Amino acid sequence: MNEKEIISSNINKYMDLQRILKADDKETETLNQIRAVKAILEACGVVIEDLELK
Repeated sequence: MNEKEIISSNINKYMDLQRILKADDKETETLNQIRAVKAILEACGVVIEDLELK
C-alpha cells in the first residue's frame, strides 16, 4: 500500500466516523457500515469471525 492509498483509506475511515456521529440512528448507521466492510473483507477471502468482539 502506498502513501496515497493509506491517506485515502484513513480519509474514508474518518468520514465513516463522522457519518456515525451525525446519524439520527447511530446504531443502524454503525451496523450498515459494518455490513459493508464485512462484505468487502469476505470478498477478499478474509475470515472475520475471530475479529468480532464478544
